[in-house]
Amino acid sequence: MKQNNGTQVTEFILLGFGDQNKYWHTLFVVFLVIYMVTLVGNIGMILLIKIDSSLHTPMYFFLQHLAFVDFCFTSAITPKMLQDFVGTEKSISFIGCMVQLLVYATFATTDCYILAMMAVDRYVAICKPLRYPTLMSQRVCIQLLVGSYIMGFLNGSTHTSLTFSLNFCNSNKINHFFCDVPPILALSCSNIDLNIMTLIVFVGFNLTFTVLVVIFSYTYILAAILKISSASGRRKAFSTCASHLTAVIIFYGTLAYMYLYHRTNKTQEQEKMASMFYGIVIPMLNPFIYSLRNQDVIKALKGIGKKCF
Repeated sequence: MKQNNGTQVTEFILLGFGDQNKYWHTLFVVFLVIYMVTLVGNIGMILLIKIDSSLHTPMYFFLQHLAFVDFCFTSAITPKMLQDFVGTEKSISFIGCMVQLLVYATFATTDCYILAMMAVDRYVAICKPLRYPTLMSQRVCIQLLVGSYIMGFLNGSTHTSLTFSLNFCNSNKINHFFCDVPPILALSCSNIDLNIMTLIVFVGFNLTFTVLVVIFSYTYILAAILKISSASGRRKAFSTCASHLTAVIIFYGTLAYMYLYHRTNKTQEQEKMASMFYGIVIPMLNPFIYSLRNQDVIKALKGIGKKCF
């Protein structure tokens, strides 16, 4: 990767947030607390599902991997950002930037597909309860999960390889707090038409496909719930979907603002805030959403609490 002066780009500088130098003490503490809560929440969710046999169902199988994926892609971003708050050098090596982008893009995409698979699971559980054990067997769940990871890796590896095959001669300063595709493309002096087209096609397909799966699943779910005669039955059916639907709305709403909402006066700082929300805050919120709005999880937590205390 050659600059116009003939030197090789060996590192990038992450500029982070515009005024972070003024408030770095506060920002460091806030994001450190968020990251610690994220670790405890997601690792705790993984262990809870593994320990409690009543949660060994397809729904919690996907939830366990959702917690793992959230842990992975936020860990690709947050530790480096925390280091930049307290360190004088805000650089990241060329290889380090590649790895960060690959891990982040892979697991963020996998997150989208797992949320879609969870919507399918809820659809089968509510609309086809008698065939649920067959349609959502262990083999089927594993196949769906492996497919989600494969799609995530294809997306991440494609963007990473295309992005870092470019020549960088404008600057090595990335106007972001982590290595993401758009701010890195802004540094290139190569033709980036292929990169932009690939980004639009891949992100558009992944978001459109997974969102449509969620929409169609919940359309059928809503229709099935409205046919339930008893009010208690409808409440129970709604409660099984409420936590997942909440997580879906928050996650896809932020992604849509970041990648699909193109407003001319949307600043880079606003884009950073959106990235911070879906890359750092949402992985922290998901365990609480599924804990506070899910009676099975609350029951399992109470059971473990009684055994411990």
